[in-house]
Amino acid sequence: MKATKNFLISEKNKMQRLDHFLVSQTTWNKSQCQKLIAAKKVLVNQKPTKKNYLLKNQDLITIPTTVFKTPLNIQKPYNLNLEVVYEDSDLAVINKPSNLIVHPSLSFEGITLVNALLHQFSSLSNIDTPRPGIVHRLDKNTTGLMLIAKNDNTSQKLQTAFSQRTIKKVYWGLIEGFLENEGTINLPIARNPNDRLKMTVLPNGKEAVTHFKTLKRLNNFSLMQFVLETGRTHQIRAHLSYLKKPLLGDKLYGSKHYNTDEGQFLHAKELIFKHPISFQEINLQAPLPLNFQKLLDKLTNL
Repeated sequence: MKATKNFLISEKNKMQRLDHFLVSQTTWNKSQCQKLIAAKKVLVNQKPTKKNYLLKNQDLITIPTTVFKTPLNIQKPYNLNLEVVYEDSDLAVINKPSNLIVHPSLSFEGITLVNALLHQFSSLSNIDTPRPGIVHRLDKNTTGLMLIAKNDNTSQKLQTAFSQRTIKKVYWGLIEGFLENEGTINLPIARNPNDRLKMTVLPNGKEAVTHFKTLKRLNNFSLMQFVLETGRTHQIRAHLSYLKKPLLGDKLYGSKHYNTDEGQFLHAKELIFKHPISFQEINLQAPLPLNFQKLLDKLTNL
């Protein structure tokens, strides 16, 4: 009798597509899950089925354990000439450019930051997963500092530090209109029920806390500093959109000015953390990207 790995579907996971469920429970990407389903390596209630099968409560998914032991080529190295701001044997900090998705997902399997990391670094954490080296994310068009883990021990310690909110991330952004000199936005965020690409403020959302400071007022716009206490998806963008003060260039969240292919003017400028191995205090900064600096200069001189 063949050894198998089994998943028993609960109420929490019912109505998910079979391929989506497998992506969330394994180290395979969407394409690999679909190929295994098509090859009849994945059975539901002892029968082969389609990738878009909607799971039901108490469905039993069965996969031969030999499938898990077969190496799967999840990612390939690709040279994007990443700017490395800091590096040692345990971690690195890169300055992420615009127009670059951090890792593959159900909706995107093209070139991502992960491909560039595989080219740039000889060792990364969680190397046999779709997200080697990744411990946090920046949106596709958000630029700036990102921590990269080079081994699993460092990855676990950094993730713990993020969950305990001991890593400080400071962002600069250009917004439409004005906010107070400084303050805190404490509004819960959830997926927008009317547009799955967006997050929005909802009473039943997850806690989201953004501290802000006005650095400069520029005619009808403002240069802002943001410090995240929580790290929700699109947190700064969703908070500002709710306040009717969207980031310049953020068309998805309502910007009416300076909308280009480079997206929102939001930059992760400063990163302050205690090194998880040496315990050294590290404070790193990244200069504004060229398009951000040019627009800031233009608005300053109006």
